[in-house]
Amino acid sequence: MKKSKSPYYGFRFPASVISCAVRWYHRFNLSLLDIGELLLERGVSVTYESVRNWCDRFGAQFARCAKAVRGKAGSTWHLEEVFVKLRGESYVLWRAVDEHGTELDVLLQKRRDKAAAKRFFRRVLRSHPVPRKIVTDQLRSYPAAKADVPKLAGVKRVFVKASARVNNRAENSHQPTRRRERQMQGFRDPRRTQAFLSRFGPIRQHFALPRHQMKAACHRAELQARLLVWQSWADVSSVGIIQ
Repeated sequence: MKKSKSPYYGFRFPASVISCAVRWYHRFNLSLLDIGELLLERGVSVTYESVRNWCDRFGAQFARCAKAVRGKAGSTWHLEEVFVKLRGESYVLWRAVDEHGTELDVLLQKRRDKAAAKRFFRRVLRSHPVPRKIVTDQLRSYPAAKADVPKLAGVKRVFVKASARVNNRAENSHQPTRRRERQMQGFRDPRRTQAFLSRFGPIRQHFALPRHQMKAACHRAELQARLLVWQSWADVSSVGIIQ
């Protein structure tokens, strides 16, 4: 049987360097130039364009792996939308998380109407089972779109409360994106923004453990285990890997 080529075949740098750069970019608030400088300190001379290319080529692959290993999504969806500026033009970023704070999906759209809400519902349903309950704010597009999606007909009810802090889990889930937006000095292209945020959430959450709920030793052990899992996705050994 013919052996398939490694996805890193033809690249100048080994998989350990490439996977490390992709992890740094999506896990920490670092620019492409920052990552180039950190790699240079470790004896690797690389341009920021190469780091950008690695993230574009391999980021989605790692995000899929991160989604595959996490637990089953919760039965409650928290949905929230937030406005973002792309080159001075307003867009709406839709986000869905479960009751554990795990990001289910994100979708960048131009509008905030019924059609946009329906499009987002169908996108999330493609990769997640039908929820038991949906929590939203007072946007009327949600119940109108839900009525037009047959899969959601059996959902018990939709909470529409803005003042009772029912939807704080979804609102708080926007904070990492806001921090990253400031560090990147704003998003620019809609397609690239959608691609980046689709990768950013799963990869960041794979390493962003609830350390306030864990003892230090437990946190370090779990983080080390997840780093080993990341290395297995990149098909590299721990010998000589850049950390």
